[in-house]
Amino acid sequence: MARIAEDLLLLLVDNSWARPRLDRLRLRQVLAGAVLLDLAYGCHIRPAGPGDDVPDGRLIALASDAPVDVVGLPALQLVQQRPVPVLTALAKLGRGAETGLLASLEQSGQLRVEVSGPPWRRTRTMPLIDLARVGASRAALMATLFDRQPPTPSIAGAVTLLHAIDGLGALLALNDRGWRWVHVRAAEIAGGGWVQESETGVAELNLAVTGSALRSALS
Repeated sequence: MARIAEDLLLLLVDNSWARPRLDRLRLRQVLAGAVLLDLAYGCHIRPAGPGDDVPDGRLIALASDAPVDVVGLPALQLVQQRPVPVLTALAKLGRGAETGLLASLEQSGQLRVEVSGPPWRRTRTMPLIDLARVGASRAALMATLFDRQPPTPSIAGAVTLLHAIDGLGALLALNDRGWRWVHVRAAEIAGGGWVQESETGVAELNLAVTGSALRSALS
Protein backbone atom coordinates (compact mmCIF):
# COMPACT_ATOMS: atom_id res chain seq x y z
CA MET A 1 0.00 0.00 0.00
CA ALA A 2 1.15 3.55 -0.78
CA ARG A 3 1.12 4.38 2.92
CA ILE A 4 3.28 7.51 2.88
CA ALA A 5 1.56 9.00 -0.17
CA GLU A 6 -1.95 8.21 1.07
CA ASP A 7 -1.29 9.59 4.54
CA LEU A 8 0.16 12.77 3.04
CA LEU A 9 -2.86 13.37 0.81
CA LEU A 10 -5.27 12.75 3.69
CA LEU A 11 -3.34 15.22 5.85
CA LEU A 12 -3.50 17.85 3.13
CA VAL A 13 -7.26 17.65 2.62
CA ASP A 14 -8.91 20.36 4.66
CA ASN A 15 -12.02 18.78 6.16
CA SER A 16 -14.17 21.92 5.95
CA TRP A 17 -12.95 22.92 2.49
CA ALA A 18 -12.90 19.31 1.17
CA ARG A 19 -9.82 20.02 -0.92
CA PRO A 20 -6.06 20.02 -0.37
CA ARG A 21 -4.76 23.37 0.82
CA LEU A 22 -1.91 23.43 -1.68
CA ASP A 23 -1.74 24.80 -5.19
CA ARG A 24 -1.97 22.16 -7.93
CA LEU A 25 1.73 22.29 -8.92
CA ARG A 26 3.08 21.77 -5.42
CA LEU A 27 0.40 19.20 -4.64
CA ARG A 28 1.40 17.04 -7.60
CA GLN A 29 5.08 17.44 -6.80
CA VAL A 30 4.75 16.25 -3.23
CA LEU A 31 2.37 13.41 -4.10
CA ALA A 32 4.75 12.15 -6.78
CA GLY A 33 7.58 12.47 -4.27
CA ALA A 34 5.60 10.53 -1.68
CA VAL A 35 4.96 7.70 -4.16
CA LEU A 36 8.71 7.54 -4.75
CA LEU A 37 9.31 7.47 -1.00
CA ASP A 38 6.94 4.51 -0.67
CA LEU A 39 9.05 2.69 -3.25
CA ALA A 40 12.21 3.67 -1.39
CA TYR A 41 10.77 2.34 1.88
CA GLY A 42 10.07 -0.93 0.07
CA CYS A 43 13.71 -0.90 -1.13
CA HIS A 44 12.63 -0.77 -4.79
CA ILE A 45 14.56 2.41 -5.64
CA ARG A 46 17.31 4.66 -4.31
CA PRO A 47 19.41 7.59 -5.53
CA ALA A 48 22.64 6.68 -7.32
CA GLY A 49 25.79 7.40 -5.38
CA PRO A 50 29.54 6.74 -5.34
CA GLY A 51 30.31 3.36 -6.88
CA ASP A 52 27.31 3.35 -9.19
CA ASP A 53 27.93 3.68 -12.92
CA VAL A 54 25.25 6.37 -13.00
CA PRO A 55 25.41 10.15 -12.38
CA ASP A 56 24.87 10.95 -8.70
CA GLY A 57 21.32 11.77 -7.71
CA ARG A 58 19.52 9.83 -10.42
CA LEU A 59 17.03 7.27 -9.18
CA ILE A 60 17.93 3.65 -9.84
CA ALA A 61 15.87 0.48 -9.44
CA LEU A 62 16.71 -2.23 -6.91
CA ALA A 63 15.74 -5.87 -6.64
CA SER A 64 13.13 -6.21 -3.90
CA ASP A 65 10.50 -8.77 -2.98
CA ALA A 66 8.24 -6.19 -1.30
CA PRO A 67 4.83 -5.88 -3.01
CA VAL A 68 4.03 -2.84 -5.15
CA ASP A 69 0.46 -1.60 -5.52
CA VAL A 70 -1.16 0.03 -8.54
CA VAL A 71 -0.28 3.51 -7.26
CA GLY A 72 3.44 2.83 -7.14
CA LEU A 73 3.71 0.59 -10.20
CA PRO A 74 3.99 3.39 -12.83
CA ALA A 75 6.76 5.04 -10.80
CA LEU A 76 8.66 1.77 -10.45
CA GLN A 77 8.33 1.02 -14.15
CA LEU A 78 9.65 4.49 -14.98
CA VAL A 79 12.80 3.97 -12.91
CA GLN A 80 13.25 0.42 -14.16
CA GLN A 81 13.46 1.65 -17.77
CA ARG A 82 16.60 3.68 -17.03
CA PRO A 83 18.08 5.76 -14.20
CA VAL A 84 16.06 8.97 -14.10
CA PRO A 85 16.79 12.42 -12.62
CA VAL A 86 14.62 13.19 -9.61
CA LEU A 87 13.00 16.27 -11.16
CA THR A 88 12.17 14.32 -14.31
CA ALA A 89 10.50 11.61 -12.25
CA LEU A 90 8.47 14.15 -10.29
CA ALA A 91 7.30 15.86 -13.48
CA LYS A 92 6.33 12.61 -15.20
CA LEU A 93 4.51 11.15 -12.21
CA GLY A 94 2.68 14.16 -10.77
CA ARG A 95 -0.74 13.97 -12.39
CA GLY A 96 -0.92 10.18 -12.41
CA ALA A 97 0.09 9.99 -8.75
CA GLU A 98 -2.74 12.32 -7.74
CA THR A 99 -5.30 10.39 -9.78
CA GLY A 100 -4.13 7.00 -8.53
CA LEU A 101 -4.09 8.07 -4.89
CA LEU A 102 -7.59 9.54 -5.03
CA ALA A 103 -8.91 6.34 -6.62
CA SER A 104 -7.19 4.21 -3.96
CA LEU A 105 -8.46 6.31 -1.06
CA GLU A 106 -11.98 6.39 -2.49
CA GLN A 107 -11.98 2.62 -2.94
CA SER A 108 -10.85 2.09 0.66
CA GLY A 109 -13.56 4.41 1.98
CA GLN A 110 -11.29 7.19 3.25
CA LEU A 111 -12.79 9.94 1.11
CA ARG A 112 -15.31 10.58 -1.66
CA VAL A 113 -14.48 12.37 -4.91
CA GLU A 114 -17.26 14.69 -6.09
CA VAL A 115 -17.28 16.68 -9.35
CA SER A 116 -19.78 19.49 -9.84
CA GLY A 117 -20.41 22.45 -12.12
CA PRO A 118 -20.70 22.81 -15.90
CA PRO A 119 -18.24 20.98 -18.19
CA TRP A 120 -16.25 24.15 -18.84
CA ARG A 121 -15.79 24.90 -15.14
CA ARG A 122 -15.67 21.67 -13.19
CA THR A 123 -15.05 21.80 -9.44
CA ARG A 124 -13.68 18.75 -7.66
CA THR A 125 -14.01 18.20 -3.94
CA MET A 126 -12.99 15.23 -1.82
CA PRO A 127 -14.80 15.19 1.54
CA LEU A 128 -13.27 12.86 4.09
CA ILE A 129 -15.44 9.93 5.16
CA ASP A 130 -13.45 7.98 7.73
CA LEU A 131 -11.58 10.33 10.07
CA ALA A 132 -9.86 7.65 12.14
CA ARG A 133 -6.78 7.22 9.93
CA VAL A 134 -6.21 10.90 9.22
CA GLY A 135 -6.84 11.71 12.86
CA ALA A 136 -4.12 9.29 13.92
CA SER A 137 -1.75 10.79 11.33
CA ARG A 138 -2.43 14.32 12.56
CA ALA A 139 -1.81 13.28 16.15
CA ALA A 140 1.46 11.61 15.14
CA LEU A 141 2.49 14.70 13.18
CA MET A 142 1.85 17.01 16.13
CA ALA A 143 3.66 14.70 18.54
CA THR A 144 6.67 14.61 16.21
CA LEU A 145 6.84 18.35 15.62
CA PHE A 146 5.98 19.65 19.07
CA ASP A 147 6.78 16.83 21.51
CA ARG A 148 9.86 15.66 19.57
CA GLN A 149 8.62 12.08 19.43
CA PRO A 150 10.35 9.93 16.78
CA PRO A 151 8.37 10.12 13.53
CA THR A 152 6.89 7.13 11.77
CA PRO A 153 8.15 6.63 8.20
CA SER A 154 4.92 8.21 6.89
CA ILE A 155 5.32 11.32 9.03
CA ALA A 156 9.04 11.59 8.25
CA GLY A 157 8.27 11.42 4.54
CA ALA A 158 5.45 13.96 4.74
CA VAL A 159 7.47 16.46 6.76
CA THR A 160 10.49 16.08 4.46
CA LEU A 161 8.48 16.83 1.32
CA LEU A 162 6.38 19.65 2.76
CA HIS A 163 9.43 21.30 4.31
CA ALA A 164 11.16 21.22 0.91
CA ILE A 165 8.34 23.14 -0.81
CA ASP A 166 7.53 25.41 2.15
CA GLY A 167 4.18 23.65 2.40
CA LEU A 168 3.76 23.03 6.12
CA GLY A 169 1.43 26.01 6.22
CA ALA A 170 -1.13 23.80 4.48
CA LEU A 171 -1.32 21.77 7.71
CA LEU A 172 -0.61 24.24 10.50
CA ALA A 173 -1.61 27.75 11.59
CA LEU A 174 0.97 29.07 14.06
CA ASN A 175 2.37 32.28 15.47
CA ASP A 176 5.97 33.31 14.81
CA ARG A 177 7.30 31.45 17.83
CA GLY A 178 5.51 28.29 16.79
CA TRP A 179 6.84 28.50 13.24
CA ARG A 180 10.40 28.97 14.47
CA TRP A 181 10.06 25.79 16.51
CA VAL A 182 8.45 23.85 13.66
CA HIS A 183 11.01 24.92 11.05
CA VAL A 184 13.90 23.78 13.25
CA ARG A 185 12.26 20.42 13.93
CA ALA A 186 11.19 19.95 10.31
CA ALA A 187 14.72 20.72 9.10
CA GLU A 188 16.08 18.03 11.43
CA ILE A 189 13.67 15.48 10.00
CA ALA A 190 14.15 16.54 6.38
CA GLY A 191 17.91 16.26 6.85
CA GLY A 192 17.53 12.60 7.83
CA GLY A 193 18.23 13.05 11.53
CA TRP A 194 15.05 11.15 12.40
CA VAL A 195 16.76 7.81 11.74
CA GLN A 196 18.90 8.43 14.84
CA GLU A 197 15.87 8.82 17.09
CA SER A 198 14.70 5.21 17.16
CA GLU A 199 15.72 1.75 16.02
CA THR A 200 15.86 1.67 12.23
CA GLY A 201 16.82 -0.75 9.49
CA VAL A 202 17.70 -0.77 5.82
CA ALA A 203 14.23 0.37 4.76
CA GLU A 204 14.28 3.44 6.99
CA LEU A 205 17.82 4.36 5.94
CA ASN A 206 16.90 4.04 2.28
CA LEU A 207 13.83 6.19 2.90
CA ALA A 208 15.94 8.90 4.53
CA VAL A 209 18.55 8.89 1.75
CA THR A 210 15.89 9.08 -0.96
CA GLY A 211 14.05 11.76 0.97
CA SER A 212 17.23 13.84 1.05
CA ALA A 213 17.56 13.54 -2.74
CA LEU A 214 13.92 14.59 -3.23
CA ARG A 215 14.35 17.48 -0.83
CA SER A 216 17.38 18.76 -2.74
CA ALA A 217 15.51 18.56 -6.04
CA LEU A 218 12.36 20.25 -4.75
CA SER A 219 14.29 23.00 -2.99
